[in-house]
Amino acid sequence: MTEINVTLVVACALVDADRRVLIAQRPEGKPLAGLWEFPGGKVDPGERPEQTLIRELHEEIGITVREACLAPLTFASHAYEDFHLLMPLYICRRWDGEVIAREGQKLAWVRANKLRGYPMPPADIPLIPPLIDLLM
Repeated sequence: MTEINVTLVVACALVDADRRVLIAQRPEGKPLAGLWEFPGGKVDPGERPEQTLIRELHEEIGITVREACLAPLTFASHAYEDFHLLMPLYICRRWDGEVIAREGQKLAWVRANKLRGYPMPPADIPLIPPLIDLLM
C-alpha cells in the first residue's frame, strides 16, 4: 500500500451582516498565487483546528475570534499530486476588530452565489454549495 501524506488545513467563511463571505487572493510569490480562498491555514502539530483559525485569522486579517463563535459547516477532501488535503470549513459571524489585509493579499466580500466567479484552488470549490444553501 502506498503511503499517503495527509495535510490538515482549516478554513473559515466569515459572514458579515449582509450575508457576504470574505475571500482572500493569494499574493504573488506564494503557491497558488492569484487564486481566491477562504482565510485559514495549516494546523500545527498539537493544535486543534479552532486554535489554528483563531491564530490564522488574527495573523492574516487582524481580527480576534472566540472559539464559541466558530461553527463547523462542511469539509473538503482533495487529492493533490503530492499530498492529500483535508480541510474543514467553519462559519463565523462574530469577531472583534476590523478586517484588514496583513499579508499583502487582496480581500473581497462576496455573495455565496457569486463565489464561483472567482478562481479558487480545486479543494475550495466543493465548499461553495453548502455556503449557498446556508446563505441564499
